[in-house]
Amino acid sequence: MISSTGKLHEFISPSITTKQLFDLYQKTVGVDLWNSHYEKMQEQLRKLKDVNRNLRREIRQRMGESLNDLNYEKLEELMENVDNSLKLIRERKYKVIGNQIETFKKKVRNVEEIRRNLLLEFDARQEDPYGGLVEQEGDYNSMLGFPNGGSILALRLQPNNHHHHHLHSGGGSDITTFGLA
Repeated sequence: MISSTGKLHEFISPSITTKQLFDLYQKTVGVDLWNSHYEKMQEQLRKLKDVNRNLRREIRQRMGESLNDLNYEKLEELMENVDNSLKLIRERKYKVIGNQIETFKKKVRNVEEIRRNLLLEFDARQEDPYGGLVEQEGDYNSMLGFPNGGSILALRLQPNNHHHHHLHSGGGSDITTFGLA
């Protein structure tokens, strides 16, 4: 409810809407709240449309369009702006390329390290293709060395024992272990 002094008092009624309440307040006070708010919104809309129009024109000009309206000074300014933009774009481009090169170099270094390790492993297998089995002449036909175990396993096989499936003592083959000091 609005008092005789123009102040709005709390009023609850299911039959009156908030808009109607504000309209009643505006009528009593003599102020048009909606119109002033509408005018402010219209002014803001005009400003945003101007900004949008100017940005679109600048984009067209940077694309080489709509240049007829520009005088010499504006054309010089546009060229300077485009040159500065190109400079920034080139700097970013070179940074991206530099990052890609560094990433590629890291990958190449990793591949080279993997290759070196594989070559070392291959060379080690070429030196000892039987995993430590060394054939030698003399009392024993072959010897198997275990570098971590600290011993050498030596086998002596008799030529007449081709049909035996297991090793036994006193027959055709001997197994001897030598401790390494």
